Amino acid sequence: MALARISRNWKQSSGTYAINRCITEKDIPKDVPFNHNAETVDRMLYQQTVRKNDHMRFESRGTRVVQGYRFAHAERVTEEYSDSKSEKFRYGNLEATKPGDKPRVVVLGTGWAACRFLKGIDTSMYNVICISPRNHMVFTPLLASTCVGTLEFRSVAEPVVRVQTALAKDPNSYFYLASCTSVDTDKHEVYCETVSDNEQLYEPYRFKVAYDKLVIASGSEPLTFGIKGVKEHAYFLREVSHAQEIRKRLLLNLMLSETPGISEEEKEQMLHCVVIGGGPTGVEFSGELSDFIVRDVYQRYAHVKNYVCVTLIEANEILSSFDVGLRQYATKHLTKYGVRLVRGVVKEVHAKKLILSDGSVVPYGLLVWSTGVGPSEFTKQLNLPKSPGGRIGVDEWLRVPSVEDVFALGDCAGFLEHTGRPVLPALAQVAERQGKYLVELFNKKLGKQNAGKAGSANDVNLGDPFVYKHLGSMASVGRYKALVDLSQTKDAKGVAMAGFSSWLIWRSAYLTRVLSWRNRLYVMINWATTLVFGRDNTRIG
Repeated sequence: MALARISRNWKQSSGTYAINRCITEKDIPKDVPFNHNAETVDRMLYQQTVRKNDHMRFESRGTRVVQGYRFAHAERVTEEYSDSKSEKFRYGNLEATKPGDKPRVVVLGTGWAACRFLKGIDTSMYNVICISPRNHMVFTPLLASTCVGTLEFRSVAEPVVRVQTALAKDPNSYFYLASCTSVDTDKHEVYCETVSDNEQLYEPYRFKVAYDKLVIASGSEPLTFGIKGVKEHAYFLREVSHAQEIRKRLLLNLMLSETPGISEEEKEQMLHCVVIGGGPTGVEFSGELSDFIVRDVYQRYAHVKNYVCVTLIEANEILSSFDVGLRQYATKHLTKYGVRLVRGVVKEVHAKKLILSDGSVVPYGLLVWSTGVGPSEFTKQLNLPKSPGGRIGVDEWLRVPSVEDVFALGDCAGFLEHTGRPVLPALAQVAERQGKYLVELFNKKLGKQNAGKAGSANDVNLGDPFVYKHLGSMASVGRYKALVDLSQTKDAKGVAMAGFSSWLIWRSAYLTRVLSWRNRLYVMINWATTLVFGRDNTRIG
């Protein structure tokens, strides 16, 4: 090892010496001290490269970017040695479209609303830029099934470049794996920062994109109500990565509980799964979990099967938006198959226990938090009008008033008070319907009237405003049972079904809503495999 270390150090020194031999004192700017420190040489080389190439134009992509990821100190060096003339070098640019170019539509997000819009946009009329820290859409209604192995994770993830192939093929349409940090509505620009991996191989770098039309569909974030310890100790269920972490934790607890020397009390704590929130997501996850325990855990973890327990905690009634009869059916069914229903409010969360408002202590090994969603930090910091609840305010045509060429839809948007319309619930069907409406407005109204360019849609007739009609709600409760409520409002009368037939309707409806035939095939194969062989309990990672 000593010889290897000496060899490595000799290579590093000779590499630095070779670099320094190529540089003379006159080549280095006066404000940079001349020495043979490798970090200083790296900084100086980067500065000379940037100033010489003026951001290195990539003609094949039509983009001007700073290759900050090649130099560990790129962004810091630029800020440290920049002056007023080189201030523009701090960002890579995708410049504004020129006369004769197709209008550029920038879409922020890859959720239900964004992907429905991307799927239908006419790329013969528009160039499309999609910016999101996630390169796929998640089919959230089936996400709970992946936590216990009923479905594999790729079955519920649809790559965005398959939703809109122009993002991968067209010369002026792109997908950028980045987070939008701010929007300048006066300059028609969005400012972004690339996503970095966990190993930090590449430092994040920043860039800006000019737009003709901006569609904000950046989604929402889980509500924690400011309760201490939730973000640190609880798992959310909104992303594929969340489901992966839940699955790994669940299987880890099951396997570790069989270790010799674990006390009875520790086993009860490790194998106690607590779900907070009695909405559709919480109920479906509880149902999947109880089904997994009854069908798989009892057979494969027989030594600890009597310690496994599921508790669902809700402040009010579970499935409050469903018909009363369906709520009662769900309560009886979940209780029958081992889910303990507790009415209470969480006061604070600790590493292995949570405390309710009445002072009772609930130990847990797995805590899943599903209490609804609210505006994200990105939405909150935007200098745009807000609707009740803090979402981006929109009018009847999903436009953001007081600014030009900006639209918002999905969970991040809500009707302003002066429209006289209520803020719509954060549901997948709401987002999808809004995406469908907006893409028709772009294709049939703006595009055909040559109003796609920035500032050209002020006097355009946009036609009928957006109108939402609720199609109903569905939820699975496990053991081949589900609820179907087709009433348009909570108090209105409509078809309400529960049982095995509802479960068939639930599966058929969601299977048809999966975006691609590839994923539909995945889902059907996974369902058939689980039915015949049971769920996969392999823990990977």
